[in-house]
Order: sequence, then structure tokens, then C-alpha cells
Amino acid sequence: MSAAATSPETTPGPSETRRIVLLRHAKADWPEVPDIERPLADRGRKDAPVAGRRIAGMGINPDLTLCSTAARTRETWKLVVHELPQRPKTVYEDRLYEASLGELIALLNETPDDVKDLMVIGHNPGMHALADALAGAADADALARMQRKGFPTAAIAVVGFNGSWKSVEHGVGRLLDYWTPHE
Repeated sequence: MSAAATSPETTPGPSETRRIVLLRHAKADWPEVPDIERPLADRGRKDAPVAGRRIAGMGINPDLTLCSTAARTRETWKLVVHELPQRPKTVYEDRLYEASLGELIALLNETPDDVKDLMVIGHNPGMHALADALAGAADADALARMQRKGFPTAAIAVVGFNGSWKSVEHGVGRLLDYWTPHE
């Protein structure tokens, strides 16, 4: 990703809360195809728009979405984005497929500072590991629910933090919300 030109009017200040929306792809099918080509199952095609409505209902409209290039993540995004008030800029990112926790944090660190809200659509175990690693604190029972339920398909974790994207590291954020479609 290249840094976009920013101006003081559009760049969030250091004390302004940024949000990272972590979305695991919806339920995928298991046909005889390479893993990266697996499509969504019927349940996934039903859950993805529900996840989109949940994100919109939280008042989140991402400035940028990073989406894995796997078929199931692209299909999830196509169904989620129709539920959002506006379509954000989308980058299909090869590095999200099978990314380690360190690789995911490195991707977040590359985010331009004019981005306030970022959505990442990826896979487990990475999405769960990232949500857990970033959440130095949590609101209400969100962390307990995430630890109890894990990070099932179409799960959403919203992590807030202050500072630049380059400062994202373990424990920097607060888990603001955690949701799964089948609670």
C-alpha cells in the first residue's frame, strides 16, 4: 500500500480513536478445489450480509478494507459491502492468506494515517490471534465471549486504539465489540 496524501483536515489526530474491524470469512464449502479457491457454503452466503448489517449498525463505515485474495474472503466481502452505507476503498491483499500474527501486524503498520477505520477480512488462526494480541483491554464481556467462543466464521472483532498505524503492536488497543452470527 502506498501512503495517500493527507491534509490536517482529513488526518486523524494522535488522540483520535482509530478502529480495526477484523472479520473472518463466512462459512466456506469443501469442494475438491485448492484451498484458496474454496467458495462460500449456503450458510456463509446467509451469514455474510448479516455481518455487514452488524458492522453498519455499529456506525462503522471503513475508510479502507484489506481483503484476502482467497475466493471465500472475496465472496464474503462482496456480500458484506452491500450492507454498508458507502463502499470503502478495497485492496485485495495476497499477504493476508495464511498470514502469521507478525505478518498481520506488519500489514496494519503499512496503513496510511489518513485511514481512521480499517476492515481486515481474513482467515483463522490469524484473525483470532490478531484480535487477541491487540486487545490490551476490553469493554464489558467482549473478551470473555471471544475467549469462550473462539473466532468462528463470520465473527467480527472491533479493536480501537489511539496513535498512528505504525504504532500498532501487541496490547495497543481495546476490544470494543465482539460478535458472531450464531450467538
